[in-house]
Amino acid sequence: MSPAAPPGSLIELLVHRAALHPDRVALRNGPRALDFGTWRDRAAALAHGLLARGLRPGDPVGLRYGSTEWTDYAVAYCGVQWAGGIAVPLSDRLAPAAAAHTVEDSRCAGVLHGAGGPPPRLPAGSWRASAEDIGTGAGDGPPLPEPSAPAQYLYTSGTTGLPKGVRASHANLAHGCTLDERRRPLRHSRTFLHSFPIGTNAGQTMLVNCLDTAATGVAAPQFTPLRFARLIEEHAVGSVFLVPATAIELLASTALTRRDLSTVKLVGSTAAALPQPVALRLAQAFPGAQIVNYYTSTEAAPAQITLLFDPGRPDSPGRPASLAQLRITDAEGRPAATGEPGEIWLRSPTAPRAYLGAPDADAEVFRGRWVRMGDIGRLDADGYLHLLDRERDVIKSGAHKVSTIQVENALHAHPDVADAAAFGIPHPVLGSVVAAVVVPRQGEPDIPRLRAFLLDRLAAHELPARILFRDTLPRNEGGKVLKRELHRLLDDEATP
Repeated sequence: MSPAAPPGSLIELLVHRAALHPDRVALRNGPRALDFGTWRDRAAALAHGLLARGLRPGDPVGLRYGSTEWTDYAVAYCGVQWAGGIAVPLSDRLAPAAAAHTVEDSRCAGVLHGAGGPPPRLPAGSWRASAEDIGTGAGDGPPLPEPSAPAQYLYTSGTTGLPKGVRASHANLAHGCTLDERRRPLRHSRTFLHSFPIGTNAGQTMLVNCLDTAATGVAAPQFTPLRFARLIEEHAVGSVFLVPATAIELLASTALTRRDLSTVKLVGSTAAALPQPVALRLAQAFPGAQIVNYYTSTEAAPAQITLLFDPGRPDSPGRPASLAQLRITDAEGRPAATGEPGEIWLRSPTAPRAYLGAPDADAEVFRGRWVRMGDIGRLDADGYLHLLDRERDVIKSGAHKVSTIQVENALHAHPDVADAAAFGIPHPVLGSVVAAVVVPRQGEPDIPRLRAFLLDRLAAHELPARILFRDTLPRNEGGKVLKRELHRLLDDEATP
């Protein structure tokens, strides 16, 4: 029997799964549960209501929902796309200015929202409504969307400036999904668990997982180590998805102590580089699980490299399951030699994404189906990938180039360091030197002893010239460290 043809959209996938098993729960979020039949019926009704309201094909609609409203968000997301609109996810954790920028930049016709209401600043002419405010229709949904039509505008994390909108088609979002029940991913899991916020690339991946995988998705309403660990045990979770920030917080707590973690077969990390000592501690905390680093970006998806972490090779995030969609190039764009550092590119297996109204940025990032990741890395002779740094974060100190990831790995190895971030600061002779902000476990570590510890792991030019201790690191809603804020911490310390 030949495998079923892939779906042309997430809506087609939803309709298919609702027809096969309407009562199967697709998503749990706190006390709320959403089965496939209800998801389809509510999304179809909302689509009819949006069309009756005057939504036109290609109209963007902002979606602002909180982390306790994943089920309502899932309905709104599919309802907008089924009506021919473009879904624009908005995290309710966004600052008012950032939310206003997203709505205005994407030219949203309106905003659907949950109990928290719409963003506080909306452009003139944009409507705002909850799903309950929209008149709904009965019966089957509208015609399925065309695979090539735009389906989603997702905004980048904005760690270095204003977030940029990234356009994806229905075919792009549904690529890799299946209508063949025998081939559903995560078949080893009855449930999978995450705590990613709405409006992030990681969160969107989890929403697609709810539609496509064999497992039921469990979205933690809010991340706390104790609640997260309890959910693993309560739902016999088979797959756990984290970002480095939540992994660090979970491991630093006692939440996993005396919990039954035997059902966990996969622990996945995404959104940023997972520090090597943290990956090792995850492997120890979940002895029955494979630790996986998922390497992708908002721009590159669905292109993704799955890196299987090997505790015997902790210097690498893992060996790619396939090298066909990965290349590393030198400054002239030629393939870099084995072991030589270069720019990392991923190849999209389907129609690639593109920036909204930013042709110059498109030319820098997208080359046919190849997407520039903005990272420096190398492949060793055994095929293991080594992530050296974000290109923009590499510190040029005198004649040396310093990897902030390598400095952070060394800091994370210290038993008294809970979290750490490294970055470059100006130096009158060397151009730049390394600085670090460290979150201690208990009290401030002795700096001379910390420096002595680092001397065994770092070269002299990699040692932090300045170390600042803080209770937390500044992060965005997706868990990425805001390094521009680290500079401000040092500036504030220097202010009399």
